[in-house]
Amino acid sequence: MTVDVLRRPAPAERQARAAVAVLFFTNGALFANLLPRYPQIKADLGIGNAAYGLAVAAFPTGAVAAGLAAGVLVRRLGSARVAVAGTLLTGVGVLAAGLAESVLVFAASLFLAGAMDAITDVAQNAHGLRVQRRYGRSIINSLHAIWSIGAVTGGSMAAAAIALGLSRGEHLLISAVVFAIAACVALRFCLPGPDTEPAGEGTDADDREPRRQRPTAALRTGYVLAALVLIATAGTLVEDAGNSWAALYLSDSLNASVTLAATGYIALVGAQFVGRLLGDRLVDRFGQRAVARAGGLVAAAGMGLALAVPTVPGTILGFAAAGLGVATLVPAAMHEADELPGLKPGSGLTIVSWLMRLGFLLSPPVVGLVADATSLRLGLLVVPLAGLLVLLLAGVLQPRRR
Repeated sequence: MTVDVLRRPAPAERQARAAVAVLFFTNGALFANLLPRYPQIKADLGIGNAAYGLAVAAFPTGAVAAGLAAGVLVRRLGSARVAVAGTLLTGVGVLAAGLAESVLVFAASLFLAGAMDAITDVAQNAHGLRVQRRYGRSIINSLHAIWSIGAVTGGSMAAAAIALGLSRGEHLLISAVVFAIAACVALRFCLPGPDTEPAGEGTDADDREPRRQRPTAALRTGYVLAALVLIATAGTLVEDAGNSWAALYLSDSLNASVTLAATGYIALVGAQFVGRLLGDRLVDRFGQRAVARAGGLVAAAGMGLALAVPTVPGTILGFAAAGLGVATLVPAAMHEADELPGLKPGSGLTIVSWLMRLGFLLSPPVVGLVADATSLRLGLLVVPLAGLLVLLLAGVLQPRRR
């Protein structure tokens, strides 16, 4: 009975969960407001595909360049403050990119937006995991599902702004101001105090402070951290396959119509959203390890079968299986990394978040090179291979709680 009372969230903790959900929502929506404007920006700047590709790559480059600073900032300023400050500066970068009158300014603005987005990502996940520790059960997957809702909302806002004839400046200024206000209001309801929880507030203080480890323990921590990076990267590789290649594979390789080809990406993102909505309950019931293994199997089998027997309906279902399978991987890797012993608070989470972004940066050219040398069908084998990698490494995740 005492345990049940302790695990029932207090009103302040429920408010903190809602507040961090707002931060996830705004993070998903801000950059999504810019993406539908890319074709217009490319045309207005008068640049070719090569220059455009290099300019757009400034966003993940900024994320990689700044990602490691997030842990230090979280420890010094607190995760909630860093998340809100990062949100405000991401909005500035997005607005500047929309107003850019040269390729150099466009790329520099995207670099700033990517850098701030990476810092925001680490900080909001750190605060979400802090709230999760207070709850005593998994909530991180639902927060990532809210990020997906934010991304869809941002894209819809951009589509509406274009339909209404709003200029990029007007549209992106409205977006930046609205989400800045939302983030600042959310800050008032986030958990107060430092991110290192004192004993008796959801965790043991000794587990949150870095301690000197024996060499064998340090090696174990290093191995687990490397495995978590690979698990998270597997999730990002599958996501990028849907973002970058689903429509192209369906239209060019399988001769689907343009409208039908778009459903490959929609199926992946939609299934991923459903998986994240269900993920917390599944993790609480079966454990991170079992859920990740089942997801890896679903992704590998579903997409592997779709590539082995290529049809349009089968491929769409294959992308849906892939999205469902990887839905909980990134949240799981972040959670486990944040709990690793022997590391400063936020360090494991920062390393995983930073290195997994290399998947977004390196995946498109790698798949493209394989596609040019052989076929896009073979290039997309990265999806079932990522699922098999998760099956191999999921043992580092936590089993079901007894």
